[in-house]
This record gives sequence, C-alpha cells and structure tokens, in this order.
Amino acid sequence: MLSLLSRIAIATMDLLISTLRETPPHTLFAASVALVVIAFYSLYAILHLIAPKPRPVLPSEKAYITTTPTGTATRQLPCWHDRWLADRHASEARSKNDDPTKIDIADTGSIEPAEVRMSVVFPAYNEEDRILPTLKEAVEYLDATFGREPRPNPHTHHPKRSPAPSARRHVKNAPRDDLSGYEILIVNDGSKDKTVDVALNFAREHGLHDILRVVTLERNRGKGGGVTHGLRHVRGEFALFADADGASRFADLGKLVEGCGEVVDGFHRGVAIGSRGHLVGSEAVVKRSALRNFLMRSFHLILTILTPPATSRIRDTQCGFKLFSRAALPHIVPYMHAEGWIFDIEMLMLAESAPAVPVLGHDGAVIGSSPGIKVAEVPIDWHEVGGSKLNVIQDSIKMAIGLAVLRASWMMGVYRRRLT
Repeated sequence: MLSLLSRIAIATMDLLISTLRETPPHTLFAASVALVVIAFYSLYAILHLIAPKPRPVLPSEKAYITTTPTGTATRQLPCWHDRWLADRHASEARSKNDDPTKIDIADTGSIEPAEVRMSVVFPAYNEEDRILPTLKEAVEYLDATFGREPRPNPHTHHPKRSPAPSARRHVKNAPRDDLSGYEILIVNDGSKDKTVDVALNFAREHGLHDILRVVTLERNRGKGGGVTHGLRHVRGEFALFADADGASRFADLGKLVEGCGEVVDGFHRGVAIGSRGHLVGSEAVVKRSALRNFLMRSFHLILTILTPPATSRIRDTQCGFKLFSRAALPHIVPYMHAEGWIFDIEMLMLAESAPAVPVLGHDGAVIGSSPGIKVAEVPIDWHEVGGSKLNVIQDSIKMAIGLAVLRASWMMGVYRRRLT
C-alpha cells in the first residue's frame, strides 16, 4: 500500500514539473499573481469574520450610581468620547464640503478640558473579596496627593508636575496648575456577586459622594471592554486604569505621573505603564509555577515578533497599571477593538501608530513633527494576589491567537483609524 502511494506521489510530482516546464513564463507569472491575490482576499475575508468587534454601548451603561448623604443616586455619565465623536463627524463633513484637500484637524488630541486632576478606572468582575483593600489603599493615596476638591489646596502635596516646556518649545493641552481632585470609576462588568454593594458601602463610609462612581455593564464584555468603557467617561487631566485586585502598589502612581511628564510631546500626549520586568528572577516570579513562567516567556517572544518596533521593546505589556495623559486618549480609546486580555497590546500599538503632531517653537511656529505617542515603562512594586480569573494554559493560547489576529487585522486594513 505504501509503495503504491509512493508511486502515485512521484508520478504526480513528475506531471507537475513537466507541466511547469511546458507552461510559458508569462502564464506562470499571471497564475502566481492570481494565487497571491486570491490568498490575500481570502485572508481578508476570514479576518473580517473572526476579528473582534466591540459591542455597542447600551443606554443603561451611560449612567452611574453614586452615594449621597441620604442614600444613592443614579446620574448621567459624562462622556468626552461622544462629544469628540460628534466634533469629528462635523469636522470631516466640513472638510468634504468646503475643501476636499483640507487636512482633517479633529484627530489632533482635541478633547474637552479636564474637570479633576486624576481619574482612576477599576474594571471589576466578581471582585467583592478583593476590591475593598484596593479601594482603601487608593483613596488614602489619592486624598493625600490630590485632595477631593477640584481646586488647589495649599496644604495638599502634589506629585511632580510635568516638566516645564523648554524655552524653545510651545506646548498645547498642558495641564492646568490650578486643578486638583480625583474621581474613581468602577466598571462593574456584569458581576454576579456583591461587588457593587461593597463599593457603594465603602463610598458611603468614607464620604466619597459623587467621587466614587459605579458603572454597570448589562452583559460581561471582558477586561478590555470594561477599561475602554471607563476611559471614554473620565474627567481627569490624567487617567489611570488599575486592576481591582491591588497587586500593584498604588503609591507608585506618582512614578507614572513623572514618567508620563518626561515623554509628553508638544501636544501633551504621553503614556506611562507600570512594569514588572525588573522582577524577573525575584521571589515574586520564581514562586510561580514553571509552566506559567514558560508561557510568559513564550508569549513575550511572540509579542516581540508580531508587534511593531516600539511596542516589541516593552518588557511588560500586561501589567494592569497604566496612565494616559488626557490629550492621548482620543488617539487610542475610539479605535479600540480588543475586549479580552490582549487589549493592553492594542492600546500600546495605537499609541505607537498615532498620527504625528507638529512641534511648535516658543512663538507657535512649526519647527518639526513628533510621530506617535511615547510610552514610558516605569518599574513598580507588585505582588501576586490570589483569586485570579486567568486560566494560564487556556488564556495563554487565546492571547497568542488573539495577538496574531489583532496584528493581521491592523496590517491588512480590517482595523483602521476610522469612525465606526
């Protein structure tokens, strides 16, 4: 049987080689081009079918619950994203109607002014057992650093401000020095436990009326979907998203603010991310299982191969402690697609690929351009917390596949910086 199959295979190869020799070169070239085109469009169609698409926001998800001195209240959630989207549509319409060659100016970090200094987004799914210590640590730091009122307090210590602009450069969207205060947005991602009750009870006990806000998603969207939804509604000059488990030391937020200030461009776009890269070889990592460490290194290798240069050089893309300047948000949040564990990488890729902005001299004249949004990787303290919802093997495989689909979708134009 094997000899028969072998003879058939050899005969088939001989026939193929003979056919190729007898076929004119221009015919072979045309056939090759046709195969490449068919393969490209087939892959394009497959990606359209399997690439993640964020679900529309439901009306109830644009409201939040907060405590009041007499109980609780449900209020409309402010949304810079909706206003930015309306302005972007109007700008594109003007550009098409008035002058088709006119450059669209809506995607230059234009965003309504901040109302508080710091916004903190906690995505939460069934976190009733872990969120309380996190909130205590966060509020203690935020009270001491920013205060609760959105106005300056001479007795309040503030972290190091962004470096003063160079005498040779003009900076737009610079943070206001007279702004303080903070807000906490807990995005309840369809929790089945008492996460909301625990958070509201904490807010009531600590007098965080209209400072701690709970947004509930009707159906679970995943961590990425929860973070993206929260970032669409922040009012802060800076926006941090942090894991609800408290694995990162919240006081390291000051380091992220400093790191962000060191990399902002002329339009004050900047990102700072907490990094556990310096912990490799430490007790916190060594105590992990050999399988988890192997999968972690394998994923980082895949990440290095599949992501663009700046993102591939980041040692820790998955740490749940990332800070964005307000001006950076319109270049990242509106174009997010991934709603699972892989969303961090899409955020960093969007930052890297953000459109260039002009570098302005002290008189406002253009003296150059700054492509992309710079990312500062800042070492932070971190410790393992029990109760993780990550399935090491299953989710590692999903993340690797998701990364490949994500990268291919952006490279082939399935995902684009367009309005959807």
